[in-house]
Amino acid sequence: MTVSDAQADSQAGPDRVALDKGGALDKGAVPAADERIRVERAARAAEPNGSQLSRLLDSGAGRNLGLVAVLVLLGIVGVLSADTFLTTSNLLTILTQASIIGVITVGVTFVIIGGGIDLSVGKVMALSSVWATTVATQSYGPVVMIFCALAVGMGAGLVNGLLIAYGRIVPFIVTLAMLISAQGLAEQISGRRSQIVTDRVIAGIANTRFLGIPLLIYIFAVVVIVGWVVLNRTTFGRRTFAIGGNPEAARLAGLDVRRHTILLYVVSGLCCGVAAIMIASLTTTGSSTHGTLYELDAIAAVIIGGTLLSGGRGTLVGSILGVLVFTTITNLFILNNLATEVQNIAKGAIIVIAVLVQARARRTSAAS
Repeated sequence: MTVSDAQADSQAGPDRVALDKGGALDKGAVPAADERIRVERAARAAEPNGSQLSRLLDSGAGRNLGLVAVLVLLGIVGVLSADTFLTTSNLLTILTQASIIGVITVGVTFVIIGGGIDLSVGKVMALSSVWATTVATQSYGPVVMIFCALAVGMGAGLVNGLLIAYGRIVPFIVTLAMLISAQGLAEQISGRRSQIVTDRVIAGIANTRFLGIPLLIYIFAVVVIVGWVVLNRTTFGRRTFAIGGNPEAARLAGLDVRRHTILLYVVSGLCCGVAAIMIASLTTTGSSTHGTLYELDAIAAVIIGGTLLSGGRGTLVGSILGVLVFTTITNLFILNNLATEVQNIAKGAIIVIAVLVQARARRTSAAS
């Protein structure tokens, strides 16, 4: 027996020695013992060796803290560059502007965590606003207008979900087709003209304040709270993460993946309907031009909030922080009279950085 063989025997332990004495069992015992040694070494090598700070930054809470730090940095830049940035009026303006796209982002977050994508949200919102502000609809009062906006949004989401779940069409193609179709239908209904909101109740939503805070911000907060509870404290939320992480494993575990996919897109459409009432009240119009590029802003906010485009991981809090980051950047550019082109370049750079951070986090988690 060589020295290396003796060392292997000593590492294998008592079980290896006993099996060796068994003679006939020796051939099967050596690979088993070696495999145990290999697994133990691999386990020790796989132990996280990064600092606590790096592990924190790779976690969901760490990413949210990073976004908060970005907001603080933007606030400092705003204070230094514009005297009116830190005023109550301007801060409420930022939150009001974030409220509509924020409500849409809640629905988009559900869809992306569930492993899908929704490019139609902006124009579904526009279609909902147009349908809810026609002369015929407004003649029935505010309740019918709100019901109409919600029904149109959920109906569009239902069509998306059915085509994706049962038609087995890629979500990108289905929602892109819905974007084009919703745009065309909104233009046909409105005749490419803005429809004025004559109902005082709907028009008054944006002007109503409680404790000095616009009602639109309260609506935004309620939608976020309900969305957070559903995503993090209900079976529906747990199934969303499971299906987004591995739809085949979720199906084998007994989950109805197709039905759940449909419900995710209906939730997204519902959020579009809520946003349609909000934008109709804020602008006092229903128009096919509403929601242009909202889908890109919402998806970008979800990405920088830490949600994986492949699904299975994400936080609603991170998505909302992403919305606030983009809205604050827009506000800073307006206050400083900077060109929109530069603003879009800055947003694009933020998205690229966020994707690179996500890639690094995946590599780190895979290594550990």
